Amino acid sequence: MNAWIAACIFLLLPATALTDACPPQTPAHDRQVAELAAQVARWDDAYHRQGHSLISDELYDQARAHLEHWQHCSNNAVTTSPLSGAGGPVQHPVAQTGLRKLPDERAVAQWMASRDDLWIQPKVDGVAITLRYEGGQLRQVVSRGDGNSGQDWTHQAAQIASIPKQLSERGELILQGELYLKRPGHVQASEGSAAARSTVAGLMARQQLQQDQAASIGLFVWDWPNGPTDMQQRLEGLGRMGFADSRAYSQPIGTLTEAQRWREHWFRNPLPFATDGVVLRQGQRPSSERWRAEPPHWAAAWKYPASEALALVEAVDFSIGRTGRITPLLRLQPVKLDDRTIRVVSAGSLERWRQLDIRPGDQVAIRLAGQTIPKLEGVVLQSAERAALEIPHEDDYHALSCLRASSACISQFHARLTWLSGKQALNLSGIGAGTWQKLLAAQHLEGLLDWLHLDEVQLLAVPGIGPQGATALNQRFAEARQRPFHDWLRALGAPVNPDNLRAESWMEMQQRSASDWQTLPGIGPTRAAQLQAFFQHEEMLALADQLGRAGVAGFQLR
Repeated sequence: MNAWIAACIFLLLPATALTDACPPQTPAHDRQVAELAAQVARWDDAYHRQGHSLISDELYDQARAHLEHWQHCSNNAVTTSPLSGAGGPVQHPVAQTGLRKLPDERAVAQWMASRDDLWIQPKVDGVAITLRYEGGQLRQVVSRGDGNSGQDWTHQAAQIASIPKQLSERGELILQGELYLKRPGHVQASEGSAAARSTVAGLMARQQLQQDQAASIGLFVWDWPNGPTDMQQRLEGLGRMGFADSRAYSQPIGTLTEAQRWREHWFRNPLPFATDGVVLRQGQRPSSERWRAEPPHWAAAWKYPASEALALVEAVDFSIGRTGRITPLLRLQPVKLDDRTIRVVSAGSLERWRQLDIRPGDQVAIRLAGQTIPKLEGVVLQSAERAALEIPHEDDYHALSCLRASSACISQFHARLTWLSGKQALNLSGIGAGTWQKLLAAQHLEGLLDWLHLDEVQLLAVPGIGPQGATALNQRFAEARQRPFHDWLRALGAPVNPDNLRAESWMEMQQRSASDWQTLPGIGPTRAAQLQAFFQHEEMLALADQLGRAGVAGFQLR
């Protein structure tokens, strides 16, 4: 065996740990930063100017975070605001501040520790607006824009019944809130945001709303900038004006445990709107003339775990399974998804990978299927530079290929060994993929059954196998010789369940013709041809002979 085995085994080992360190400042990385910045700018323009969301809210937030991190790592890069150029012709009477995002419980605890009179609200997933009333009459509705100015949405607001046109409160009244897509009984944990924010943004970009469209939009008022200084008084005043949700969904908290409880409650119980986290607020805050279009110190967001993640593809590997199926595997820059670290995701089939044409440097979207298995959703950003890859040929791999080790066969050969020792075949307790990796790296396996001839001394010399392990392996290998004939047929990869073949020796099966096979129930021409090829294949015959000489029942060919 050659050094290629040790090199190829690296592809089967775990990837490196998650890190937030700055990536190397190479020309390739600089190109990635420029490509992502250009794409984010296109998303910003489509969303803020045209009312169209070209990407999910979660993926956009992550792309923006990636970009800002990369730009921070570069001495010459300039970080741009997501709202840059999003302003409009109408000035806000009070600036829309936005929110700083707290990444985890530790950050939340630190933020709460230095503050009192704290409240929590669901972070409604919609579009922010400012409403201005004079003498009880609605005078103006302004989109968030860049926080200082935005678009005049007064005409659209007139069509939305959820926005009161008249209030009992006199004088000038400034409210800030969220237009949301009504979703009665919505459970965020199971249903996600379902493009709620982008749907509302798209509707508000229209000059004329259909009746059903206008009826689908709700309003949640989350602040009264020129209202009472006391939070409880503000909430009571909003309730009297008809904004009952503001009072119902604003709860006082004093501890991290209480914040956790409300966050979990709103995540898993029905609400009338989609949410993407919670907002923590101080009851007392500066007077509204001091507000700026930037995250304030008196409020912060604590978002829910992402249901999908944006990941950078670092490499593309091609795993070849026991039967020859080729599965492209994307090796990712590690990302967190629902408290799991994802390093690898399957692209499914070779055909799908070709359609998507995923290469190193691309950004892809992944989510968890069934809360456990990472699933590739699609390509978010394709790198301009398409890296060359060595793509295996499908014709080279099949049910009878790679019965011996070689540089082109390491993946399928390893899969055959793992299948052989598994519960579905020989059921060799304690022997799995890791054991075979060690034996391959030690260059002890040229053929599929070479392990049958390893003794305890040889096993003890394998790096990573100690005295107890060597004794246990030697015992398992000896036990394998006593396994029934049909278990060994499964281990070798017989095309059908051996229990249905009505024979107890390899010789008997080898002598059957295709027409003989078709006399068995459930065996048609295709399966008969596969069986004949399997039992007459040259390397399979050599393996059967090897088993016969090892004393395994049913394999004596002479």
